[in-house]
Amino acid sequence: MSRSEAFAKTGRTAVQQNIQGTLEFLQKYPPFNQMDLTHLGFLVENCQLRFYPEGENIIIPEDGPVEFFYIVKQGRIYGERRQGQDSNQETTFEITTGECFPIAALLGERATRTSHIAAEDTFCLLLDKASFIKLFSQCNAFRDFSVRGISSLLDQSNQQIQTRAAETLGSQYSMETSLSVLSMRQPITCEGHFPLHKAVQLMHEQQVGSLVITDEMQRPQGIFTLRDLRRVIADANADLRQPISELMTLNPFHLPPHASAFDAALAMTERHIAHVCLVQDGRLVGVISERDLFSLQRVDLVHLARAVRHAGSVEKLVQLREEIRSLVDRMIAHGASSEQVTRLITLLNDHTVSRVIELCIEEHGDPGVPFTWLVFGSEGRKEQTLYTDQDNGILFEASSQEEANAMRQKLLPLAREINLALDDCGFMLCKGNIMAGNAELCLSRQEWSRRFSKIVREASPENLLYSTIFFDLRAIWGPVDGCQALRRELLSMIRGNDMFQRMMAQSAIQNRPPLGGLFRNFSLDKKGVEKDTLDLKIKGLAPFVDGVRVLALSHGVESSNTSERIRQLVSKGVIERLDGDAYVEAYHFIQQIRMQQHQQQARNELAYSNRMYPDELNHLDRRILRESFRQAQRLQTSLTFRYQL
Repeated sequence: MSRSEAFAKTGRTAVQQNIQGTLEFLQKYPPFNQMDLTHLGFLVENCQLRFYPEGENIIIPEDGPVEFFYIVKQGRIYGERRQGQDSNQETTFEITTGECFPIAALLGERATRTSHIAAEDTFCLLLDKASFIKLFSQCNAFRDFSVRGISSLLDQSNQQIQTRAAETLGSQYSMETSLSVLSMRQPITCEGHFPLHKAVQLMHEQQVGSLVITDEMQRPQGIFTLRDLRRVIADANADLRQPISELMTLNPFHLPPHASAFDAALAMTERHIAHVCLVQDGRLVGVISERDLFSLQRVDLVHLARAVRHAGSVEKLVQLREEIRSLVDRMIAHGASSEQVTRLITLLNDHTVSRVIELCIEEHGDPGVPFTWLVFGSEGRKEQTLYTDQDNGILFEASSQEEANAMRQKLLPLAREINLALDDCGFMLCKGNIMAGNAELCLSRQEWSRRFSKIVREASPENLLYSTIFFDLRAIWGPVDGCQALRRELLSMIRGNDMFQRMMAQSAIQNRPPLGGLFRNFSLDKKGVEKDTLDLKIKGLAPFVDGVRVLALSHGVESSNTSERIRQLVSKGVIERLDGDAYVEAYHFIQQIRMQQHQQQARNELAYSNRMYPDELNHLDRRILRESFRQAQRLQTSLTFRYQL
């Protein structure tokens, strides 16, 4: 009997002598906790237990095609992969109890590209290749995990989050309900020549709040709603015989039938509308109204946004902040993703800021200068959580420096009042004074252009910091043309400056993901009040935000949102599709963990904090969080090679 055969026999005996214990061990960890006992029993019956002392190679590329599927029973394994021809460049990761490897190599019938080495004395369960293939073909849960990897674990985590939230709220509704399901009746339509009085009569008979005007091919041309009717009735010169085409709202907003209830609610809130047309292949197939969304309790978003937009005072806006927190709770319970929730929070924050500006103008007077309110940072990226401070500025048009100085003096008193009112509403004053009430951030478009040009030309540490704030800009109140022109000019400056791109990349890799520690595989702070914690924002989200910003600005991507930037970089071929999908999933999982923590802190009336104790997470969430940090590490490694840092 050869040595390998002896090891295999001894390993099988060790498993057979403790079948129940092995089953109980596996049932603690995904994907095995999703498998039925028949398939799990097959896995255990065909496993062997193998011991690897610290420092021993478990599998390496030189071994050839992989012959076993490995599950870590006890201990820890680290991986090393060579990058290019430079033997000193390598990426590392860790695998710990309950995790398995190397699935991609097994499915691809090839050697592993990564060396797996015992980081300490380690026991692994080994399943031979033939048994792996049989289990893969027969067990859906195992196959789903093998093919989708961390995505399948995210599904489990999201289900747990929804279940916990739904238990609290007593709700079972789904955020992803298709609009085709909600649209239960045929849309009521007419042609453009229909006279107004007949159109209103038709709406009354059918008990609907909207009438879609279509051509002979059922292509929507316009929409007439009760809001339009009120406008017409208020006109003393209105002619009830007018054709409806002269009174309708042209080019009504539409979504495809497969869009979700959340998509419709968000559109109604963003566009101040109460009806969304459903269009497929250019033809009208349905209409969704606020009343339809009410059946799913999604109308909360629409009504809350309306309450914010029409709030009569700053005090009323302060009261509505608590309702926003409750709405976020419900959104999570209904299955909203972290991307949807951050968009929702940002949207309601945009409405709040806009209303604060209007209330301040009413109270303190119009300065007589048209201006645009700019937002930077997370609000500029539409990625806000409930824990946020102010990053804002003002842009206006001026024909000369003298005119700009005069306009600035008129705008600054109002800007400072707006900043103070926003602070009352929960948008904390920025400690770095990145606010519109700062004269250095109340600028004409030409002054903003010169400032951005200086940042790109003179890449000092201070200017690199400014680039991480100002270059995610967005206009939320006032004319948008100046902001759009400024963004296009900025992209042109950066695309032509390789040195600045490289310095941005160097800055983007400074916040390293918290991996490599001995405590549950996270690198944690060692002393003070922050002992045994990690910062989800600085160490988790910032590596993605900063790294993706570099690539987006360098390749002319106009979007400021991190996920959208990644998708556009994938479409341009800058990032591989599989890598892009992994980055988006990882980024939003970290954001999701952060939002859960903020919600819990709010419920317990604690101050918001981005610091967390990873040991308080369950095993599944710890595992996904660690994998998410690895994806941030991979993104930073790619920047290192792309810009030769």
